[in-house]
Amino acid sequence: MLIVVIIIGIIALILISNRSKYFLHMIQLEGYSSEQYKKWMSKNRDKVFSLKIDRTEAKKPLIFTNRAKRLFTANLIYSTILVALFILKAQNFLNAPPAYVFLALMIYIVLLGVLYYFQAFLMLTSNNLVRPIEKRINRGFYEEAQNKIKDRTDLTVIGITGSFGKTSTKFIVGTILGERFKVLNTPESYNTPMGLSKVINNEMTEEHQVFIAELGARNIGDIKEVSELVKPKIGLITSIGPSHIETFKNIDNIMKTKYELIEELPTDGIAIFNYDNEYLKKLADKTFKEKILYGLEDIQNLNLYAEDIEVSERGSTFTIKDKEGNSIRCTTKLLGKHNIYNILGGVAVGKSLGLSFEEIKKGIEKIEPIPHRLNIINPGTGIIIIDDAFNSNPIGAKAALEVLSQFKEGRKIIVTPGMVELGAMEVEANKEFGINIGKVCDYAILVGENRTKPIYDGIMESNYNKDNIFIVNTLDEATEHIQKLARPKDVVLFENDLPDNYSE
Repeated sequence: MLIVVIIIGIIALILISNRSKYFLHMIQLEGYSSEQYKKWMSKNRDKVFSLKIDRTEAKKPLIFTNRAKRLFTANLIYSTILVALFILKAQNFLNAPPAYVFLALMIYIVLLGVLYYFQAFLMLTSNNLVRPIEKRINRGFYEEAQNKIKDRTDLTVIGITGSFGKTSTKFIVGTILGERFKVLNTPESYNTPMGLSKVINNEMTEEHQVFIAELGARNIGDIKEVSELVKPKIGLITSIGPSHIETFKNIDNIMKTKYELIEELPTDGIAIFNYDNEYLKKLADKTFKEKILYGLEDIQNLNLYAEDIEVSERGSTFTIKDKEGNSIRCTTKLLGKHNIYNILGGVAVGKSLGLSFEEIKKGIEKIEPIPHRLNIINPGTGIIIIDDAFNSNPIGAKAALEVLSQFKEGRKIIVTPGMVELGAMEVEANKEFGINIGKVCDYAILVGENRTKPIYDGIMESNYNKDNIFIVNTLDEATEHIQKLARPKDVVLFENDLPDNYSE
């Protein structure tokens, strides 16, 4: 009977281990923050208390980093200790009368079931238990990277932040500077202290002359922390708007956090601002360090601006001018007017490091579209796909619709679950998004009935034909509708794709 009890315990641990991977994935997506994970649990009770493991393919799969391995092991050890205690308790009843043995066995199985059922909570407890260890480990990596940066007096570090556009601008800056320098660019969205430390420790060599660091933030003080790590000489803020408003609470906190980059620049540092952004204009005006202002409006106050812009469904052509009267005509494959702002930010960095307009032009021509950020896919069916699935914010969503409107042939179809992480502004922003969809799109496929209700309401305000709106639960269902609807020369825009830790 003891052997039976042990075998049942081992089977339970295998099942628990399998179930725990789902919650490990969710806590990883929440940045291993217990507070954020608790919010996810509160909003996703159906997933927390479901006995069925979600087998759908993840958009961003679980990555077994060293930290993930440590947390998974800690959770498994915690569960194993509890199972061992159950076995020891059950052993006391093995010599009892058969009726008591059977009852003890049933209680034992129920307890194992409870352990399986409440894995979401055990993962939270495990995360809290290993937090002190993780802090020490992370501090070691952070200090190693910080010292490596301090030792590189010949290295120029560029810090880039913003509510949106920072990743695109980072790659644009890297391409332009690549015309003269050996550049190390942070990959994808590596913008946290640990992500940046990993790049610095593992990838930076003596050959690199420029390091471009994307600086991300979800809370006040986050930019200060990463700036203290990378020590930027040049700081570029691309935009300020309602991104991560759930954690920041208001725009003032976002402004304060993004400005931490400028405050951390040395006295001889260079601050670069998108002066057309109303919030950045206020920050730029109070800055007394050397600064470069760029934009498309109010050109008499700008150091760099673009004129004679010709935007099409295949890219843009424009003339870049500076305050000294220099100018050059440039062409880019990037779609949308908003990408001209991102390019101007790259031009500002290039000029601050001494690149000529000719070098900058060559760099601009080499810029490739970034996956899932307004890039065109031609699947060979005659139907054009615009992939803007990485993220969505009010300005980005509006820019995507502007790009869609530039296609003169075929019908326009949008697939979207709407925008997230906008806090109290989310409903109104999605409703306005819906109003704009109604002006541009012939068909709208909305993913998630509850979340997209404000979008539906906004579309209907445009006297839209409700028969041209389709509400689905998954992207697969949306694809089925596209296959029925779309024909050659039609254009399909995929705007945003909810991460795995969001319901609907």
